[in-house]
Amino acid sequence: MAVILFNKPYGVLSQFSPEAGHRALNEFGFPEGVYAAGRLDYDSEGALLLTDDGKLIKRLLDPETNHPRTYLVQVEGKISKEAIQKLMSGVVIQGYHTKKCIAEVATEPDFLWERHPPIRHRANIPTSWVKLTLTEGKNRQVRRMTASVGFPTLRLIRIQIGNISLDSLQPGEWRVVTEKVI
Repeated sequence: MAVILFNKPYGVLSQFSPEAGHRALNEFGFPEGVYAAGRLDYDSEGALLLTDDGKLIKRLLDPETNHPRTYLVQVEGKISKEAIQKLMSGVVIQGYHTKKCIAEVATEPDFLWERHPPIRHRANIPTSWVKLTLTEGKNRQVRRMTASVGFPTLRLIRIQIGNISLDSLQPGEWRVVTEKVI
């Protein structure tokens, strides 16, 4: 059984077939027979697990497993304590009330790489960083959550899945996971 942690770059699909002009996983030299255990949208970056273990993929995708996923999110505006409290309590997105999560104001990390293309910059609108740890993964959930509290997501980076962290892995790099996954 192989489990791989990949730092998915911005603009890459979480699938092996390129589509609609977007890059895909096929160009990163993964061992044969591995598949993405979950997904990150093409406009999100960071930790993505790949494996050849179908049972592990099923456990990771099962909502009952409740395994944590941690994100660093750059949002438009200076996020308020009130918005952080709302995120922690869960918010309603598309008629669904999200589970409680861990949310905290964060600082821009030292390890952060430049994104290509860079996020839009507006001199008169500040940005801030939020660290979110969720145990569920609805489609575009983090982006919808921050927007619902008035702070649209500008950049989204998954930095950890369970106890498996990106650490110094750069975009486009991957490593074999030796840690217990779940």
